[in-house]
Amino acid sequence: MKKNLVRMAFCIVLSAVMVFFYQRHLAQDKPAFALAQAQKTIYLTFDDGPSDSTTPFILDVLKEERVPATFFIIGRQAKRRKNLIRRIQDEGHSIGIHSYSHIYSEIYRSPEALQEDIQKCSDVLEGILGYKPQLYRFPGGSFCIRDELKECVKALGYSYIDWNASCRDAELINASVEELVQSAISTSADRQTIVMLFHDSAHKNNTVWALKEIIRYYKDAGYAFEKL
Repeated sequence: MKKNLVRMAFCIVLSAVMVFFYQRHLAQDKPAFALAQAQKTIYLTFDDGPSDSTTPFILDVLKEERVPATFFIIGRQAKRRKNLIRRIQDEGHSIGIHSYSHIYSEIYRSPEALQEDIQKCSDVLEGILGYKPQLYRFPGGSFCIRDELKECVKALGYSYIDWNASCRDAELINASVEELVQSAISTSADRQTIVMLFHDSAHKNNTVWALKEIIRYYKDAGYAFEKL
């Protein structure tokens, strides 16, 4: 009986620590470089695309609502979807590098491996866009990334950007539209400057529907929408 109580207590404490750690990182007001604005400002950012099943519909919503966004691209996805990359650019959004493979065990093995992955993605995007994007987002964020890897990215001339709010569409399994909307609102905590994380990878249908509600919420709250 005592052993069971000890195990239960340990699990409760461990869960509390994990929740605190996650919320602490989302609460950061400086997502890797200063974005402080005099006016309340929100930056919508999308990771892990482009995908045929989600990205076009995300772009439709952004166009309808007349707001800009920033897309952090996976190179191997872009290679097969050049038309979507061009559409993102043509409709006035920003494009950054996310990764070529998005395989953590490979890209985070060493600074050299990370550099190779970034260069591979950069080459793909330059071949489509005619220029090399200068923004970078670490897969999984920079929160627990080794300093040598962060220094590698900066030495290559990139600015890396995290987020301080999220709709949690990569964490919540089969989340409803309402759950995604409420996650976006609660994690942003009415900050002056918000960098919101979404994903436009395959089968994020509810992210598309939630996006429209989230945009309208922040419009009503007086936020300006900007791209990075």
